[in-house]
Amino acid sequence: IETVGLGHHAGEECAVLNMTPDQYCEDKCRSSGSSFTSSFRFLTPDRRRAMTALYAYCREVDDVVDECSDANVARTTLNWWRGEVAAIFGGKPTHPVCQALVPVVQQFNLPQEHLLEIIDGMEMDLDQPRYADFKSLQLYCYRVASVVGLLSAEIFGYTDRNTLKYAHDLGIAFQLTNIIRDVGEDARRKRIYLPMDEMQQFGVTAADILNAKETEAFRKLMAFQIARARRYYQQAFDHLPAADRKAQRAGLIMAEIYQAVLNEVEHSGCHVLNERVSLTPTYKLWLAIKAWLKN
Repeated sequence: IETVGLGHHAGEECAVLNMTPDQYCEDKCRSSGSSFTSSFRFLTPDRRRAMTALYAYCREVDDVVDECSDANVARTTLNWWRGEVAAIFGGKPTHPVCQALVPVVQQFNLPQEHLLEIIDGMEMDLDQPRYADFKSLQLYCYRVASVVGLLSAEIFGYTDRNTLKYAHDLGIAFQLTNIIRDVGEDARRKRIYLPMDEMQQFGVTAADILNAKETEAFRKLMAFQIARARRYYQQAFDHLPAADRKAQRAGLIMAEIYQAVLNEVEHSGCHVLNERVSLTPTYKLWLAIKAWLKN
């Protein structure tokens, strides 16, 4: 079965290249080119190692769904990952990412159910290519992004539980930004994350999106989505207590970068059906430094 092959292949790759589990995670993060990792360099070594392992885990389970053409194989593979998560908390995981997570979950007291919820979110992509309304989309955003925010908040450290509300809302804001940026890319995978009732409200059909038909109605729909994402950023910032602002600086750096992506989409005229907005590594670093000094 491909599931077992996937785990063993990663372990064998580590052995052949003489990589430690931490090095495997660093390599996974580096190859992703994600904005998410730009803030890691500002963390202390133990927190950087923890965030690298967490992000590598998210990438691995996300890749299962994105890169596997057979839904049944993808589902079986995700179940294999659930077994690996169980092994992190009471066994011996075989995948280098899960091996790297063993000391992380112990040091930062990360809950097993959160790691499993991320897999549940990825599995939704196999079952649900459309969302009737924003409420149903919220569950998806919670599982694939807010849960990552909550785990990150544990790693960064906090003293006030309101910080968890900040982490939850910031996760939603990040995922909404991803959805806005990736409308065209997702459509090419036959997925539409824009709520269907809102598409109907603005007079945009699924066929318009799947055929990359950019209309004035589509631009108005995207302006509506951008405004909601901005509200979630503001909500998140309003929840963050001053006492935890310094500890959560890495999240604020990510927010600066993700908000820049949102601004770029808006300034480019929302041409997301045929183009994918991305920021240069130099610009992301400049934004990260600016946010670090500001916070």
